[in-house]
Amino acid sequence: MLFKKSIPQLLAEANESGEGTLKRTLTSFNLVALGVGAIIGAGLFSLTGIAAADNAGPAVILSFIIAAVGCGFAGLCYAEFASMIPVAGSAYTYSYATMGEFMAWIIGWDLVLEYALSAATVASSWSQYFSQFLLEFGITFPSNLLHGPWEGGIINIPAIVIVCLLSLLLMKGTKDSSAVNNILVIVKVSVVLIFIVLGWSFINHANHHPFIPPNAGEEAVKAGTKGFFDFFSSEDFGHFGISGVLRGAGVVFFAFIGFDAVSTAAQEAKNPQKGMPIGIIGSLVVCTLLYVLFAYVMTGLENYTKFAGDAKPVATAFAQTGYTFLNRFLMIAILAGYTSVILVMLLGQSRVFYSMSKDGLLPKIFSDLHPKNQTPWKTNLMFMVFVSFFTGLVPVSDLGHMVSIGTLFAFSLVCIGVLILRKTDPDLERPFRTPWVPLIPILGVIVCVLMMASLPIVSWERLAIWMALGVIIYYTYSKKHSKIRNEYNAGLKS
Repeated sequence: MLFKKSIPQLLAEANESGEGTLKRTLTSFNLVALGVGAIIGAGLFSLTGIAAADNAGPAVILSFIIAAVGCGFAGLCYAEFASMIPVAGSAYTYSYATMGEFMAWIIGWDLVLEYALSAATVASSWSQYFSQFLLEFGITFPSNLLHGPWEGGIINIPAIVIVCLLSLLLMKGTKDSSAVNNILVIVKVSVVLIFIVLGWSFINHANHHPFIPPNAGEEAVKAGTKGFFDFFSSEDFGHFGISGVLRGAGVVFFAFIGFDAVSTAAQEAKNPQKGMPIGIIGSLVVCTLLYVLFAYVMTGLENYTKFAGDAKPVATAFAQTGYTFLNRFLMIAILAGYTSVILVMLLGQSRVFYSMSKDGLLPKIFSDLHPKNQTPWKTNLMFMVFVSFFTGLVPVSDLGHMVSIGTLFAFSLVCIGVLILRKTDPDLERPFRTPWVPLIPILGVIVCVLMMASLPIVSWERLAIWMALGVIIYYTYSKKHSKIRNEYNAGLKS
């Protein structure tokens, strides 16, 4: 039998209040800020230069638009579910309602890759930027305390400290965490806007020509001297031309990851039917607009070829304005960007495990709430230790692809879930409806699968190992303790 949670059952859980339930404190603005906080990290400051120099040239602007459209397909599907089923748990909860308990467990386990490992990876990078920021003031942080033992050091102290501080903040309450996130978002968005406004008048339009740098392989295909598949398998593919714009979209796609974390806070939104679509779609729109303007100014200030191998392409571009004072503020924006990403990822992870524990698939400790703050503080505490271990001791530089493949897998299942629920329960009330179904969900699945296919084979191998471990846990613990399964079995016996 396919054990699924009914929509009325989920709505009943969403409407629970009082002791033992999450507080509804988040406004639509808070939800948009959560999305922006999760999306705009240091990726904006690094991926723009990489994609421009290696793939798309000034047409990296188009790459951002294509990537945003791809994310938009999944975002529209998330918005429908989040407004219809405003329960903590995100893709886990949606899968439980559409594809059953086993698939829900698989996606819940998969989300650990997106949220917990993402927090660990970002925290490790945060510490490197923090040490560079200290150097601006003549303070040198010991190198062996910035790297784990597998990277030639002892332990990554700054990374552990930021994870612990943000975990403690989350234990204190979602309202306080949201307030801090709002401040971080204001800081980094302000610096991005300052970069755009001050840099605009220094744009050299000659740097935008050619807008799409030519690709020798594409020219050969047009001339009929090379076949398409020969070009596709050659080194020319993806290096400028139309193929470079598309490859650039794949590179900057990951600068958009994080908007789905908004849906994990659905049970803490004051008006989720209205607020969740605004939070998810609004954050995508805001970030896309900022990304496009930022890329336009950056490639206008300096020729894209100068960004090749440049660790600080934004500073290189902004040096053309003469406003060198902004370099420190750019560093602050990067630190704020990383901090808000870590905060929202830790928030999302704790809410997913909270939902899984409420369903009996994980031990009760994961859904125990603080008597005063009404936060899953024990889960926050456990993930503080788990994430601190990874970011402080284990080399996480190669975990980025695991984060990406886990995220894209979740996106795919949410898109499929919309298709299933439209077929099985077409008359359900949907405060927000994904337009052009089945086209939008199908396009969402296609984009996500193509992105997954572009990742290294080792990422698939690690995903398979991680999922195998999850299946073992499901059959040895979760299946036996599943509340919906035990209620069904108890009904048969009676």
